[in-house]
Amino acid sequence: MSTRNKPALSVQEMVVFALLGTLMFCSKILMEALPNVHLLGMLTMTFTVVYRKKALIPIYIYVVLNGLYAGFDLWWMPYLYIWTILWGITMLLPKKMPKAVACVVYPLVCGLHGLAFGALYAPAQALMFGFDFPRTMMWIAMGFPYDAIHAVGNLGAGLLIVPLSDLLKKLTAKYL
Repeated sequence: MSTRNKPALSVQEMVVFALLGTLMFCSKILMEALPNVHLLGMLTMTFTVVYRKKALIPIYIYVVLNGLYAGFDLWWMPYLYIWTILWGITMLLPKKMPKAVACVVYPLVCGLHGLAFGALYAPAQALMFGFDFPRTMMWIAMGFPYDAIHAVGNLGAGLLIVPLSDLLKKLTAKYL
């Protein structure tokens, strides 16, 4: 069979990616009591380390499920790119990073994404609500305490990226 006729995704991959996207969504719902603390950054990075380009599938399944659950309102629009930025940064990191380095770099990147969340969200906010530059900066500054909480939560969750990606790689090699 030539590679031209090979489907882009196997049935097993479709099922696994649907489950991973659902896992992202359920983890967010279960952790909503903690403001700006969740597993989404860690899961985004873990899936990217393991599945590379295909990690966009569970990420966008999560984004769509979130919109279906909470409504496709203006708040949701930045979700179309915010998780892709973290995916892209993770894709740019070396694939063969030594484990000791990855144990430091991955949590730091995850934490920085949480810290930058308000700034990443701000361009959409400015466009949707007609903010000028000073008002956009004020909006970012007002949200900074929440971004700091987000960063700490992401940093802590980011400590799970290496062990979970190792486990997911083993399971993928065995079952996919």
